[in-house]
Amino acid sequence: MRKVVYSMGVSLDGFIEGPNRELDWSTPDEELHRFWNDQAREMGTFLYGRRLYELMADFWPTADTDPSAPEPVVEFARIWRDMPKIVFSRTLEKVDWNSRLLRDNIAEEVTKLKAQPGKDMEVGGPTLAATFMRLGLIDEYRPVVHPVVLGGGTPFFPALEDRIRLRLTDTRTFGSGVVYLRYQREPVR
Repeated sequence: MRKVVYSMGVSLDGFIEGPNRELDWSTPDEELHRFWNDQAREMGTFLYGRRLYELMADFWPTADTDPSAPEPVVEFARIWRDMPKIVFSRTLEKVDWNSRLLRDNIAEEVTKLKAQPGKDMEVGGPTLAATFMRLGLIDEYRPVVHPVVLGGGTPFFPALEDRIRLRLTDTRTFGSGVVYLRYQREPVR
């Protein structure tokens, strides 16, 4: 069965973007960018909400055409374009770049996707991930913790009514002080 993985850069105090939606604190160096590329290559599908899809589609389709783009950026642009993407949105009319649009029945649709053969899927964007968490659809959490305290912004985790029990399965520390944590969800008892 395919797993759903939630992985994003996060500040030490738990935010994926600052109070004004700034992301400048999370720009990856070459080592971290190569890690992100390796992680993306392991996936079979990206699952996006509208806002993250629009952000990604605004940059990655042509990022490799910039002659000054570093090699890891060129590589990720190619990975991103080729990766199947499912966008969950009730407002978008169409999606491009190897993407398909789903509007309703998130739990049913993701359960069907998980039952299909293939590589794991990565959910991107905190709003969609929050919905997935509340529905019990996320199998692994992989925060990439940056050594910065933002003091506010968009949280990696939403407020939840029920606990999610996790088991640490892997860690990695980068030269920049960024720390990767990999947790698997424990079965509900």
